[in-house]
Amino acid sequence: MKLFARLSPDGGELPQPADERRLCLGFEAWYEALDAADDPAAATARAWSGSPLGKTLLAAIFGNSPFLSAVAIKEWQFLTRLIEHGADPLFAEIATGVEDRADRNEYTSSLMQRLRIAKRRIALVAAVAELAGVWSLEQQMEGLSRFAEAVIGAASRHLLRQAAGKNLIALADPADPEQGSGLIVLGMGKLGGVELNYSSDIDLIMFFDPAKSRVITR
Repeated sequence: MKLFARLSPDGGELPQPADERRLCLGFEAWYEALDAADDPAAATARAWSGSPLGKTLLAAIFGNSPFLSAVAIKEWQFLTRLIEHGADPLFAEIATGVEDRADRNEYTSSLMQRLRIAKRRIALVAAVAELAGVWSLEQQMEGLSRFAEAVIGAASRHLLRQAAGKNLIALADPADPEQGSGLIVLGMGKLGGVELNYSSDIDLIMFFDPAKSRVITR
């Protein structure tokens, strides 16, 4: 279990649960999710979460953060992969997937669903990596900022392709719609400084240079 490698045997570095009621509810929901799962990975999840370190880690989540508790239970398969393989490869997998410039020819609703799933998994990676002492504060901020930029890029490419599909603009490079599009998205504040944290919002300024991209008029 790679994620546990940096922790002491008793998990003394992890936060203590602050809310006993939420702690109990979290464990109940966790085991209900595993019991209901028709997935061989449930046995692995049950094994690590039943170990002393696993219980201590889940207690730190369930007893302190309702949001992370809900994500951990919903994403128990992903959390199990995180425990097994560590934070870096899973973060890279999600981030590079969102950064992929290939045209998936997906509906806006499909893109939104894909990005929502990626967002909650990134939140889980960043939080658990910090709890386990695997990521420093700087790594966490860099990771959250990179993911935010990736999401902005994915949304921008989708909207540009959508506009081109409706014959509103002519893309200079349909395979890479951002290039030569005339669309400029500036990240302000903490995103611009690569300092995003969990409570940060994203402030954007957007410009469009019509000289760079041909707008189709009717």
